[in-house]
Amino acid sequence: MKHKAIVVGMGNIGRNVIKAIMDSPDFELIGVIRRVPDQKAETKEYANVDEIGVKPDVAILCVPSVMSQETAKFYLSKGINVVDSFDIHKEINDYVANLEDIAKRHNKVAMLACGWDPGTDSLVRAIFKIFAPKAITYTNFGPGMSMGHSVEARRVKGVKEAVSITLPLEESKHGRKVYVEPDGSLSKEDIYKEMKQNKYFENDPLEIVLVDDVAPYYKTSHGVKIVMDNEENHFEFGMRIDNPTVTARVLLACARASLRQPKPGAYTIIDVPLSYMLEDDRKENIRKLV
Repeated sequence: MKHKAIVVGMGNIGRNVIKAIMDSPDFELIGVIRRVPDQKAETKEYANVDEIGVKPDVAILCVPSVMSQETAKFYLSKGINVVDSFDIHKEINDYVANLEDIAKRHNKVAMLACGWDPGTDSLVRAIFKIFAPKAITYTNFGPGMSMGHSVEARRVKGVKEAVSITLPLEESKHGRKVYVEPDGSLSKEDIYKEMKQNKYFENDPLEIVLVDDVAPYYKTSHGVKIVMDNEENHFEFGMRIDNPTVTARVLLACARASLRQPKPGAYTIIDVPLSYMLEDDRKENIRKLV
């Protein structure tokens, strides 16, 4: 029997999660939740989960991180597992703690911060820490478009449309280059001031470039290099990815893990067995991977 999943939100990640579900042997999509459902869409869209008529096993949340906590609490309160790709690193501990009680109260599982970073890169950092517990790990992103930062840039006053590019600097530090289509209400200097007040941009060097059209800069590829050095060893991991495709695959894997996790509560990707995320059964994965 396939697990029943819903997708909440229909941006880049939501569309790719739908594709991932269609390719999965153990999931079926029973609905997409949107503020304004498209009645002509190929997938069944609803304004509210209660309209579906069948209770989902898991809700895959494809909403901006600033909306994640409220949305996760709503679905947990309805007795539905949730998984999201919340990406504000410094708030993850508090986020997990805030959802722990409601998840346990409703005997459900929340899998949080399940993208590629935080997410699968978190697993890499954990593995490096096994090798060298006291060594320092540096994570350098880009160059590439950050979906989370782009979403937040579009919410800034004076911005009609925006694409935020992450530029690696050194030792886990990054710059942000944001291409902005202004709406005409603010000057470039005032847009800069507004953007620097946003927690996504407040701590990083920021450059704003005003353009007539951000479309040429909208590319979904991204990259990361994770490096750990100590006196005896050097560890390095790097990849170039299509951001929404990989995020969608990790979300679906963690949705699977949420349904295999025996104890209710709120978890991140490093809290559950890796085998819970994989499609095949335990014996088959041991044979193939171990």
